[in-house]
Amino acid sequence: MHYNLLFLFVFSFWSCNPKPEEEPIVPVPVLPVQVWTTSANGVNLLYSKTIDFASGKDDRFPSIQIDTAQKFQTIEGFGYTLTGGSAMLLHQMGAAERAALLQEFFGKNGNAIGVSYLRVSIGASDLDAEVFSYDDLPSGQTDPDLLYFNLSKDTLHLIPVLKEILAINPNIKIMGSPWSPPKWMKSNNSSVGGNLKPAFYATYAQYFVKYIQAMQAKGISIDAVTPQNEPQHGGNNPSLVMSFLQQADFVKNHLGPAFQAAGIATKIVIWDHNCDNAAYPIAILDDPAAKAFVHGTAFHLYGGDVSALTQVHDKHPDKALYFTEQWTGSTSPFDVDLKWHLKNVIIGTMRNWSTVALEWNLANDPNFEPHTPGGCTQCKGAVTIDGSKATKNVSFYIIAQASKFVPPGSVRLASNVLTEMPNVAFRTPEGKTVLIVLNENPNVKSFNISVGGRWIVASLHGETVGTFVW
Repeated sequence: MHYNLLFLFVFSFWSCNPKPEEEPIVPVPVLPVQVWTTSANGVNLLYSKTIDFASGKDDRFPSIQIDTAQKFQTIEGFGYTLTGGSAMLLHQMGAAERAALLQEFFGKNGNAIGVSYLRVSIGASDLDAEVFSYDDLPSGQTDPDLLYFNLSKDTLHLIPVLKEILAINPNIKIMGSPWSPPKWMKSNNSSVGGNLKPAFYATYAQYFVKYIQAMQAKGISIDAVTPQNEPQHGGNNPSLVMSFLQQADFVKNHLGPAFQAAGIATKIVIWDHNCDNAAYPIAILDDPAAKAFVHGTAFHLYGGDVSALTQVHDKHPDKALYFTEQWTGSTSPFDVDLKWHLKNVIIGTMRNWSTVALEWNLANDPNFEPHTPGGCTQCKGAVTIDGSKATKNVSFYIIAQASKFVPPGSVRLASNVLTEMPNVAFRTPEGKTVLIVLNENPNVKSFNISVGGRWIVASLHGETVGTFVW
């Protein structure tokens, strides 16, 4: 009798307190692949669509295989040079129009393209309305103690615009590059060409220190500087000629020690010129005393081949690489520039170890101004600004195909290249995979994308770039 009561008690307790069931396993939905395309004929401009993953490989088509185990450089950003002329045109727009345009360039949501890196000139570039430095004096006078140093010209347009940009993206990185020192520091006392006088090497190093400190006082952090824009091109206005021996001397004996003494963490990036002279930066980096102060090497591509970046990397793999300038021209067709720049400036530089890819000027007016006397008369900005109206040009889309999808901190992944289909792959900090592919052929190309055991079967219209994100 007692046993029966015990049984009933246990059964009753178990019935009222059943064993908790395990949570049902809910499969995580596989989101579709986002695809953004820009076509050379201009019909599709950042056109967006989605495609689904495929059940397997389509054997009719070649395959781009992404190897997530092979990781290369970490990306710092994509963007433009905010020339003084670009800043002036932006600053003269209506406040509402400027705010909307800056949001589109530097924001992260909606139609914004997420530009994450800017280059500015230290003093005037050739795309300023006039030539100036931060210590201009009457002819015959010098200022070795830089008592007259000031940023007054930059406070008119550049600094106000930079502050608006920083309000949108406080993490944007900024590189400063000089086109020329003050004329009184130069061998020819001219803004065009000439050399930096050895007597003013130490003074010029302090000029950089004062610049960085003065910008910081305005709330603008300069992440990196180059000692000289295009040091082998003395015909621009302004410009300076600087041999590799002179640059090595300046960096190791003056600029580097001056930064160190002032507690400045701004990176020093050498060369900042074309891909036809990799020997110049290699020679500087081969000097251990100079190399100790150098963070990396910057390149342009008005001469040579983009593989020059890998030449420098292979010699000095511990130093970073930057691609800091390439212009689109007033008479160059949209299709030619889109294809060439995507292949070289975006895909090519990234596949050759660059951490940054920048197009040249951000803005011009309808007459391709402003520029200095003797400055570039055909440089086409990412936008043409006419009063308060902005019209997008080809370099807007060149950069957007990368900057919108590959944020700073992304890592390049290994991928094979198909005939007429250059590509580059990344893994973002959020864990997304991004593949940028250019179809150079005039006809539609279909292909497979393989990553992590999954397959995507895709196609691109002729002469079209596609960015795939999943």
